[in-house]
Amino acid sequence: MTRPAAYETAMTDLAILYEHPDWFRPLFAALDRAGIDYTALPAAGHAFDPAGSPPPAPLVLNRIAMSSFLRQTEHPIFYAAALFDHWQRRGARVLNGTAALAYDSSKARQLALVTSLGHAIPATRVVHARADLVAAARAIGYPLLVKADIGGAGAGITRYDSEAELAEAAAAGTTPTGVNGIALVQAYVPRRGGHVVRVETLAGRFLYAIAIESAGDTFDLCPADACAVGRPPVTFTAVRPAPAIIAAAEAIAQGAGLDLGGVEYMIDDADGTPRFYDINALSNFVADPLTVLGWDPHDRLVDWLKTLITAAKAA
Repeated sequence: MTRPAAYETAMTDLAILYEHPDWFRPLFAALDRAGIDYTALPAAGHAFDPAGSPPPAPLVLNRIAMSSFLRQTEHPIFYAAALFDHWQRRGARVLNGTAALAYDSSKARQLALVTSLGHAIPATRVVHARADLVAAARAIGYPLLVKADIGGAGAGITRYDSEAELAEAAAAGTTPTGVNGIALVQAYVPRRGGHVVRVETLAGRFLYAIAIESAGDTFDLCPADACAVGRPPVTFTAVRPAPAIIAAAEAIAQGAGLDLGGVEYMIDDADGTPRFYDINALSNFVADPLTVLGWDPHDRLVDWLKTLITAAKAA
């Protein structure tokens, strides 16, 4: 049973902090079907007292999207980091809490984690000033991508095919930097088969994988229904990656502290190397899962949440 945000101070079994008004309707419906007592907390209008504000539930699920800065200038990304830290210090377990959010909100940190685990990434340089982009690009070569450190839905990704093109954009102040001022200069990797693969994990383990194919250089590869508005068509196909890739994705998810989330990679068509390039803590799952997967991952998520709620009550 859902409770509105006004009941935050009344302890429920589960609280969900979310930002997007449409993405989590399937999750809420699955929780309702399971009879779980939960509180849905929209980030809009939320405030907390650092000297008070007890957690709204012993178990909290983070559903804040990094793309929230596209929908509102006063986005909740950094607010959520402070709020989750506060709730965790007061005893709540926050799924995809402060540790996971730190990785979700930094592509540079994600890539450093991946390489520390011994897995390949696209060649990348990280800078914090536009004046450094051209020099960084010389170590990469063209074509290349410039990415904002905090992205979402493909935002803040631009392809440049020459130094002159990049230098002109940098001088004009039009290159991506994002909301934290950090940019990545990254090699453009040709996708083998024209697709990337997103491996979804739950509790650090493989849940499913989908190949995502788009026309041309479409970088918005979000799989949910609500993402599809106003972008070129994107197709999704269920796949089963090689065991070594599944193991790598699981290790990356565990290293990032993800309770649930996706790890994305592509096969470099130049040399056949799997290159991991993104960690996404917001699993709103693929649209039309019964057609794509043959089952609904929300049911698996809800079963897992029920297990965690039971354990919390027994503690």
